[in-house]
Amino acid sequence: MHLIFDAHFRYDCIMKDLQQLCIIGPTASGKSSLALAYARQHHGVILSLDSLSLYREIDIASAKPTPEERGTIPHFGIDVITPDAPFDVTRFITLYHQASAAAYAAKSPLIIVGGTGFYLKILLEGISPLPSLSSAAKQRVAEAMNDLPSAYHYLRSIDPDYAHALESSDRYRIEKALEIFFATGMPPTKYFRAHPPQPVIADPLPIYEIMTERSILRQRIVRRTDGMLSAGLIDEVCGLERRYTRAPNAMKAIGIKEVLEYLDGDCAREEMREKIITNTARLAKRQVTFNRSQFHITRQGTLEELERELGIITPPIKYPNV
Repeated sequence: MHLIFDAHFRYDCIMKDLQQLCIIGPTASGKSSLALAYARQHHGVILSLDSLSLYREIDIASAKPTPEERGTIPHFGIDVITPDAPFDVTRFITLYHQASAAAYAAKSPLIIVGGTGFYLKILLEGISPLPSLSSAAKQRVAEAMNDLPSAYHYLRSIDPDYAHALESSDRYRIEKALEIFFATGMPPTKYFRAHPPQPVIADPLPIYEIMTERSILRQRIVRRTDGMLSAGLIDEVCGLERRYTRAPNAMKAIGIKEVLEYLDGDCAREEMREKIITNTARLAKRQVTFNRSQFHITRQGTLEELERELGIITPPIKYPNV
């Protein structure tokens, strides 16, 4: 499978003078409010880095900005697919190119904002394009994947180093590895060596990281959790389960899985609330650790400090779900 982009845009020559910046930070730190304020002031375009915001109908649990909050600011990466639809990083790269083309056409800055650092890592480091699959190759892969343990054993026989880095239960990556082998005859390790990833964003990208004292962040997480519950989080999860079951990966997200436990009678309402708060705080800690280990940060500061750094003239509207 090649990386597929919209044919109306020439992504291979995306303009060198496109102005873009990135705002990162732990969940509930104020990223969305800062990005919205900057976009309003500079007529910007926003690309969301939030994996849960991709899904339509997951509005409260994702804490995505509402249509009213977004206003007329063009947003990409929000309400893209249904909760049961597949999504991979090649689709996110397409979203980036669409957002950057829209920003360039409007002579506007592109503001990349969100908490899913993996997507930002992909933009900065790129991925190797996967080969096209013939009908015969697809059939061979399908037959091999009928028996996952045997498929993993076969992968070990053709590429022991690559297989060693995978869990034997990782169906997705085992399948992709076999697709590469049956399409090209090359073990995945050799294929990726011959097709190294190319960065999607080649030019320097200013990255601003919001730093929040732990106790203050905890308070923001508590307020956001209470706001989500007041806004109808439980009803939203009930509707999602009714329409999509619990099978999709999106149904395992923080804020959804705890409500499902509550609906099953495994915990009381207050315990459910505390679990959401605790799990969100743990996620925030992981995000901070990931960001510090993966990215060259242009500027770190509190929300107020970064407002001044970015020249926000009027304070951004502070929404409870930022």
